[in-house]
Amino acid sequence: MTAPTPGTDPETNTPIRLLIADVDGTLVTQEKVLTDQAISSVARLRDANVLFSITSGRPPKGMKMLVDAISLSEPIFAFNGGVVFTPDYDVRASHLVPADVAVDVLRLIREHGLATWLYTETDWYVPDPTAPHVAREQWTVKFPPLVVSDFGPHLDHAVKIVGVSDDFEAVARCEKDMQAWGGTRISAERSQPYYLDVTNVNANKGEVARMLSQLLAIPPAQIATIGDQSNDVLMFEQSGVSIAMGNASQDVQHAATYITTSNDEEGFANAMERFVLHENVLPL
Repeated sequence: MTAPTPGTDPETNTPIRLLIADVDGTLVTQEKVLTDQAISSVARLRDANVLFSITSGRPPKGMKMLVDAISLSEPIFAFNGGVVFTPDYDVRASHLVPADVAVDVLRLIREHGLATWLYTETDWYVPDPTAPHVAREQWTVKFPPLVVSDFGPHLDHAVKIVGVSDDFEAVARCEKDMQAWGGTRISAERSQPYYLDVTNVNANKGEVARMLSQLLAIPPAQIATIGDQSNDVLMFEQSGVSIAMGNASQDVQHAATYITTSNDEEGFANAMERFVLHENVLPL
């Protein structure tokens, strides 16, 4: 049997010209480490003429360590597509949550017993810096939040509103109710079991894949995507090849073309080698 050509779908031999990766739970480990093996895999993608981009719920400043380590050259999508910027941090597009909608989003999140955060293009606001996940988020994004008692002055610049709780069922209920209430006005998806991200309706990972397809003139059939959360399924649906992480839920795995190992088992690098580059292919 002839080995598949590097940079192709191993099942169909269709060229893969672009790889879009989620960040947390996918490109980095649970401890938010970008491994040497992952960095090497991205370099080998370039050698195989496969373009590479990342999309994340993180703010632009929270992606700097990745941009620097991987030497990204394609547009980057922060806030799940809420802000599009270049590797030199030139903002190319922003999709805001309308201020009147943001007021109701915050109310609904609080009614479900979740804590609230608000992000603008440049800053992160929280009412309580000691609340769950604030310290962890600060360590992840490498900058501190600004503490405010009122989000009001910042609602005209809201890019992402986050509902936060360790009651995963409450977060899931809030997601369902937010989607039913928001309809076509917002995008509401869990980026982690404890985070509900609410953004402009055009700020979601499906739109990220569609936008990159248009910007780079690459048809969806020649795009591969990789992720671990339910919000990644939206970009799976806009790509010819989709890869779910081993740490993803069963629903996310069922939505993908292929499944790799977990993010603590070099799942990203293993996926590139097995499903894109076809190097050192071993059973997963």
